[in-house]
Amino acid sequence: MANIIVLGAGMVGSAMAVDLSREYAVTLADFSNQRLEHVKNKHQAITILPLDVCDKIKLQSVLAAFDLVVCAVPGFIGFETIKTVIEAEKNVVDISFFPENALELDALAKTKGVTAIVDCGVAPGMHNIILGYHNEKLKLTDFETLVGGLPKVKKWPFNYKAPFSPIDVIEEYTRPARYVENGNIIIREALTDCELVDFDKVGTLESFNSDGLRSILFTMPHIRNMKEKTLRYPGHVEYVRVLKDSGFFNEKGIMINGTEISPIDFTSKILFNEWKLGETEEELTIMRVTLKGTNKKGETEEIVYNLYDEYCPETQTSSMARTTGYTATAVANLFLEGLFTEKGIFPPELIGKHESCFEYILKYLKERNINYEKTQSIQKA
Repeated sequence: MANIIVLGAGMVGSAMAVDLSREYAVTLADFSNQRLEHVKNKHQAITILPLDVCDKIKLQSVLAAFDLVVCAVPGFIGFETIKTVIEAEKNVVDISFFPENALELDALAKTKGVTAIVDCGVAPGMHNIILGYHNEKLKLTDFETLVGGLPKVKKWPFNYKAPFSPIDVIEEYTRPARYVENGNIIIREALTDCELVDFDKVGTLESFNSDGLRSILFTMPHIRNMKEKTLRYPGHVEYVRVLKDSGFFNEKGIMINGTEISPIDFTSKILFNEWKLGETEEELTIMRVTLKGTNKKGETEEIVYNLYDEYCPETQTSSMARTTGYTATAVANLFLEGLFTEKGIFPPELIGKHESCFEYILKYLKERNINYEKTQSIQKA
């Protein structure tokens, strides 16, 4: 039986540890004893381990006993954590979504004989896997993802809750958004190009530019038009832009009564309770992936994948933790079963290009009642 360590006991990391513990020996590591004890009280089969992943020597020493690492640490320490894991010559599946370019670690991973699969969540993650699969079938010209996690009950003013820390959410609102238009990479501020879009079961949502293409910008440069946009309830963007444009997301400290305070740290503290998703609070994940391209017959195809997923009361697992975490555990399982053995850094589109991996992941998710509904239309040449 494989021995797995999950780094990070947040809502998503905990869900992954529980899922993997069905088949494997799992250790869950985190800086917070409180989080670890909370998971242990509910799931006795999981071993818990207090650990500061920023202590590189300690982390590498701990990793020696494990066959696979699953990384769910906050994004701002994700890159260095993954680098440390690779230097320890351990294979890893990662969902930390760090801002750095993971492909910069490819040479190191190859030298160490390591398989590192990064950005392995829902988006980035599953939309990459879908893209990778259809890129092998069609000459793609267009790719668009609309995605968001939302509470079922709206609470003014933000109408938003998240299983992630506010600092990671704010990163979506401050990091410049990159997309591809007519073969050119365009860089715009996040929260721009706001549009209203209708969805079954949810109604009208607003979409805005966010930096979700990531590795796809470099692995799929032949696709002339590519965009990822985040979804929220209407009105959310305006309130967030008020905070952003007023300086509440600034990192540079300001002096108040002789004490220097970082505005973004202050804002994160204020928003923690406002945005914190309750452990049994009902929420949903919605995603629409649209691909257009030409098939071997010269016909234009449009393929659309729709995901609607809700909090699972049976397992008390949030939808965002399910859709994000179970994509990663699906990939962890297929790696452990030997379906993917290449060495280096691999964003999910390079996993999805293999039909056996693509079908495995969809089946794994379907077994957990996460269903991607596919529609297809063909325009004759």
